[in-house]
Amino acid sequence: MEYVEVARAESPRGEVVLRKRHDPEAGPKAPSVLELRVNGVFVMDTAETSSEKGLASVALTQVEHPRSVLVGGLGLGFTVHEVLTDPRVEGVAVVEVEDALVGWMRDGTVPHGPAYLADERLRVVVADIRTAMAEATPEAYDLVLLDVDNGPGFLVHDGNVEVYQRAFLEQARTAVRPGGALVVWSAAESPALQSEMRTVFGNAVAVPHDVALQSRDEQYWVYLSRRRA
Repeated sequence: MEYVEVARAESPRGEVVLRKRHDPEAGPKAPSVLELRVNGVFVMDTAETSSEKGLASVALTQVEHPRSVLVGGLGLGFTVHEVLTDPRVEGVAVVEVEDALVGWMRDGTVPHGPAYLADERLRVVVADIRTAMAEATPEAYDLVLLDVDNGPGFLVHDGNVEVYQRAFLEQARTAVRPGGALVVWSAAESPALQSEMRTVFGNAVAVPHDVALQSRDEQYWVYLSRRRA
């Protein structure tokens, strides 16, 4: 496999890198894949996007009227783009902690970025999701989707462990309207996360999601809870 660095940035959380990946055995006409890494850890790429899209599609089936949506984690934009394909959605706030990544999406360093961010229903907030959730207006959202790390078992940033714990989940519940839902993506099964969500919301469902990642079969997980009152 061959790699070419496209962009690199340093932040208080470490190093964020975009690079192109090309398989020489696939031939010179085979498309390159854009890959995002944080502190050397693979986060996502443009070859396998079904997990990001799946997070959105699973979430959107949980709410009858998902007018207002919060997405935690911009990444390469596939989750928020999938949310915006739903005509029921009237407004989306996407919270991304890495300012450089937002810039790469806006300026075309990520080629599909400008088109994905052009939707007038979308508002991009550069902030830590923990801060954004603490400051959220009560019952502001019909849906809250969280894809800010690789899940509680494979953290890119140790501080993100709080996103999967009770205090943060209680803030998320406050931000969700009755009838709305919280949906959380994880790279691995996490009974502890499901238990915390069940404690906070009174319900929690784990949905497995099978993907092929760089010729390997993997299973990711989506955890969802509904706010009933």
